[in-house]
Amino acid sequence: MQKRLLLNSQHLSITISRLCYQLIENHNQFENTVLLGLQPKGIYVAERIKAKLEEVIKKPISLGYLDITFYRDDFRRREEPLAPNETKVPFIIEDKHVVLIDDVLYTGRSVKSAMDAMGAFGRPAKVEFLALIDRAYSRDIPVEATYIGKQVNTVLSQKVLVELTEQGKKEDKIWLIDNSKK
Repeated sequence: MQKRLLLNSQHLSITISRLCYQLIENHNQFENTVLLGLQPKGIYVAERIKAKLEEVIKKPISLGYLDITFYRDDFRRREEPLAPNETKVPFIIEDKHVVLIDDVLYTGRSVKSAMDAMGAFGRPAKVEFLALIDRAYSRDIPVEATYIGKQVNTVLSQKVLVELTEQGKKEDKIWLIDNSKK
């Protein structure tokens, strides 16, 4: 197994700031925009984005957590059932601009599931997707992120490991792990 560091704590902070400024360019003061972090790991990225946005624009930003467990296309195919996480959407998304946020974009199936899950909370005017890491060339579903922290070319034997302090890690590190036999 080989590990390659994609982002350390400093680079992650810079990346989060850049993503926030891109969001501000497109959503100004967020009057009609809400953030939805995908459970489980996307909520940590979403919380950081929210905190940085509020620091810059000096306004509260609406943030919710969306669990997609029961909307996954592999939900009933697993030997062990998935444990659901909390869904917390304390606002109406009807006619809002929604920014879905997740840590890694891989096959696109999580984004599709999130789109299905959002239907329970209304019909948004627009949906955008922010991914901290975009694993290029790996889509099963034609999905693209509107905002990308870092794009990485990967093969099937590789995976992206996101380690954040919110998960109990000592420091933020994002790794590309290669499990291929060499």
